[in-house]
Order: sequence, then C-alpha cells, then structure tokens
Amino acid sequence: MIASVLPTYNRAPLSFVKGEGSWLIAADGRRFLDLGSGIAVNALGHAHPALVEALTNQAQNLWHVSNLYEIPQQQALADKLVAETFADTVFFTNSGTEACELAVKMARKYFYDKGQPERVEIITFEGSFHGRSSAGIAAAGSEKMVKGFGPILPGFVHLPWGDTEAVAAAIGDTTAAILVEPVQGEGGIRPMPDQDLKALRALCDEHGLLLILDEVQCGVGRTGKLFAHEWAGITPDIMMVAKGIGGGFPLGAVLATENAASGMTAGTHGSTYGGNPLGCAVGCAVMDHVATPEFLAEVNKKAGLLRQKLEGLVASHPEVFEEVRGTGLMLGLKCKAANIDVVQAGYAAEVITVPAADNVIRLLPALTITEADITEAMTRLDAAATAVESA
Repeated sequence: MIASVLPTYNRAPLSFVKGEGSWLIAADGRRFLDLGSGIAVNALGHAHPALVEALTNQAQNLWHVSNLYEIPQQQALADKLVAETFADTVFFTNSGTEACELAVKMARKYFYDKGQPERVEIITFEGSFHGRSSAGIAAAGSEKMVKGFGPILPGFVHLPWGDTEAVAAAIGDTTAAILVEPVQGEGGIRPMPDQDLKALRALCDEHGLLLILDEVQCGVGRTGKLFAHEWAGITPDIMMVAKGIGGGFPLGAVLATENAASGMTAGTHGSTYGGNPLGCAVGCAVMDHVATPEFLAEVNKKAGLLRQKLEGLVASHPEVFEEVRGTGLMLGLKCKAANIDVVQAGYAAEVITVPAADNVIRLLPALTITEADITEAMTRLDAAATAVESA
C-alpha cells in the first residue's frame, strides 16, 4: 500500500521540531549540529531573529495579492539585487527549478526576437543539476534524471565537465547559450576553475551567445562572495538564484541584463506565487545581512577555519576520506568509504551532512555558524568516521 506522502525520497528516520542557529532539535530532544542547512537553504541558520521578525510583520499585514498588481516588497528586493549585481532586472519564482525554466525560455526568446529562431541549443555539463522540471532534467541529461520520463525536451548539448575545448568545438549556428554551475552541488562539490569560467565568458562574447549561471546552491554568500562568479571577475547574462535568498522561505529569482531579458515582454511568463509579499519581505532581510562586506569577510574567515579542520580530519581517517574540495562554506568530503555510510554514521553522532554524487558528502552549514560550532562539528564528524572504520 502506497504511503500518503508519495515515496520519492529515502528519508532518514529523523524528525525535527525546532531549530536554533546551526542546531536542530529532534522530537525526542536530541540536538543535531546541522551542516546541511536544508541543502544550502538556511543561509542565516534556523529561526534567525531578523527573518522571524520580517516574516511575522509581513504576515500580519498581507500575504498574497498576485502579480496582477504592484508589490512593494518585490520592488524593494529587486532593487537590492540590481544594486548588488550585474543585473538590470529580476523575475521572482518560488524555486530554483522554476528559475531554470525561465532562464531557458529567456535565452531562446532572445534569439527568436533577434530573427534567429534556429538558435535554441543550450550547452550544459556532465554532473550538472538544474532542478527536476522537464527543462531541468533535459539540461542535466544524466540517465538518473531522465530515465522513464521521455520524451525528453530537446535542445540541450551535454559536454564533459571542465572541457572548454569541447565547448568551443560544439558551438554552431543553432547554439544559443551556455548553462553552468560555478560550483556543482549535487554533482559532488566541484568548483569550475576561474580560468574556465573566464573562457566560457570569452566564448559567449566571441560567438554572440548568452552565458547562464546556475547559482541556486552556490550563491547568496555561500562561497564568501555574494555570488560565486565574482571570484572569477566575470558576469553572466542570466543567473538563476534560489535556496539561500529566502533563508528558508521558498523563494527564487532570475537575474538578467536588459539585453538578455529583452524578449520577455508582458504575457511571455508569469507566476501565481512568485515574488509574493511574504517571500520578498524575508528576502530583503536576508540581503540586508548577507550583502555586506563585514558579513562576507566573516564567511571567509569561518570557511578558512572549517577547511583547515577538515584537512586534519581527512589526515586522521585516510581509510574513510580522500580529500576536501569546494570553496567558502560549500565544502565536500570525497570519501573512500561509501558516502551514505558516513552520512548515516553522522546521524548516530548527531551531525547532519548531505550526500552528493562522486561519493562525496556535502557540508553546507549556515553562513552564521560559530567557531565553537565548527569545533564541535569536527568532534562529531571524527566520531562518525571512527564508527565507519570499526563497522
């Protein structure tokens, strides 16, 4: 008999009833150190006072009106994002998956309006993850994502990760855009080197293509810059954002230049809930905290400490771990043991991590994690690794 909740997840036997900063409290009272942050969502941790205040104040006034009307909170958040980024305009969604759908539509509509309707192909990369919609799974292209869900949306060209020569060779008369995560999350915490991002930007400029960045997981301060591409000194034409921008409230966005967005006129796209007053009020509070030099400097400081301690952990458990990878507070432990065994041992040690491809466990703590919590995290991860060794 099928469960009342559709069984598309292999859920851990854990249930949490309260969150405080970097901590989750289970129904039985156990306190878990959360290094997953709801998969890089709770950027300011659990129950951050500023987010609670923003949500509560807005909830007491107005929840939803639809995009048939002007929404002051939406305008305020759009203005903040435009002021802090490359973008000239923003469309708000509920998720990263919805952001992917619009990014694909925007790129294709751009060339259609330029009189080049044949330019519909988008170059993507092995190991990518762009959500689970029809466009998202087609963009990723892996068997795991697409098997059983055909016919698959055409118009995507899948290339090896990090092979810029293959990208150059694949560009043709039907190419519209390149879509890439500056740091692959689901793919195993794989940062694209700065020189490769620069090369992709140069190829787009040379061939008149649009560069689409998926910063759903690596954006909003996660790498120590407001957005990960800033480390490479480049800018995209279109960028997908979600997860951290809402601090736990469902919120996503597509940021774009005026040129890239030129085809998206009235009636070409919409969303019932996207950019609602509740979500945008919280998003404004997130931006007020994250988009400051002081906050980002703290992220980089804590990222350095966490990485140093993780390197020591790897050295202490060479049969369990192979290497540390990633950047900022988007780190991964490449495992020699089965990564799911390490994750489950972590549950027993009351520390939360997230599995990823390439036998990696992800560490995506709240950007507000304290140094004391980082030290405690190492104690618990060490206990988990010891348990795996003795199993």
